[in-house]
Amino acid sequence: MNVKVTLIKSTISCSAAQKGTVAALGLKKVGQSKVFADSATLQGQLKVVSHLVKVENV
Repeated sequence: MNVKVTLIKSTISCSAAQKGTVAALGLKKVGQSKVFADSATLQGQLKVVSHLVKVENV
């Protein structure tokens, strides 16, 4: 199963860990989307930045 992750908020006032997680996901600009294969690692990353991203099943 694939998951589409879209950055919907800026990381300007976020902690370094949250900025690093967004960078690790490869999201640089607000509105940018990427498709990932669903995994436990990805779910952990999304939990850290859940307030910054929108997640959709593809």
